[in-house]
Amino acid sequence: MASWFYAAEGKQQGPYPDGQFRDLIAQGVVRADTLVWTEGMAGWQRAAEIPGLMAGGGAPPTIPEGGRPAMASGGGFSSGYSGGGAALSIDFGILEFTWRSIVTLIGMILVIPAPWAFVWYTQWIVSCVRVPGRPNMSFTGNAMTLVPWYFGFIVLVIAVNFIGIQSLNTLTSIIEIVLAWLLIKWMVANLASNGQLLGLSFTGSVWAYIGWNLLFAISIFTIIGWAWVAVAQIRWMCRSIEGTRRDIVFKGTGLEFLWRAIVTAILCAFIIPIPWMYRWMMGWLASQTELVPKGSV
Repeated sequence: MASWFYAAEGKQQGPYPDGQFRDLIAQGVVRADTLVWTEGMAGWQRAAEIPGLMAGGGAPPTIPEGGRPAMASGGGFSSGYSGGGAALSIDFGILEFTWRSIVTLIGMILVIPAPWAFVWYTQWIVSCVRVPGRPNMSFTGNAMTLVPWYFGFIVLVIAVNFIGIQSLNTLTSIIEIVLAWLLIKWMVANLASNGQLLGLSFTGSVWAYIGWNLLFAISIFTIIGWAWVAVAQIRWMCRSIEGTRRDIVFKGTGLEFLWRAIVTAILCAFIIPIPWMYRWMMGWLASQTELVPKGSV
């Protein structure tokens, strides 16, 4: 039976038995323009160019160096895939994270550069995310989109504090949540792969988002219950992303989130471990986010 390889993120993935490889095609992990290879082929080819494999086509990506999978020691194929589900991953250098975070923090403190600093940082962190079947992730949002929201909110806060009516502070908090909801919708809509927008949209309602935030605020009083609420909200947000050929699910549990958050908070109190703990926590969140066939959950 044939074993297949495919190219993603500059690496070979595989080998996969024929049946499992066709499942990857059905899930959208391997697409018409994905470069694939199996024994007997002279070099890498687009999946759409192989008779009987799949229909469709598109412009091919850059051909990986080498033309075919490298041979591992002992005669076997080396593999860039370790098995398991189609989970996301994220990784970045500690030094790069540190200086980028410091620059972003300075931009936030200076207030006016904040929208540009936020977009600049988001573009970098999105590029560090690895999504199965979606190579070269990027963020295409423009900081100018944030300017009216951001400075409008600052003016509102200044006005509320100047008037001094306490009830208006509640209104300001609600508006802040609504702006956060708009930010999520905007960010999801501007995710791209290989320079092409993914066509995703966040369809969760603003009322549901407000409700989740209120529930989280209440759960703080339970000391530990907030972790379960946070996980439930993440799952709701994943379900609310549409436009993908696969469902997005979050597998993490409240207990796993809780102990990791506690460890992170304790070690971050020592300042120096912050970059390592941030990467550790982000890595776990990504690893618990999986892409599964439509309708399987």
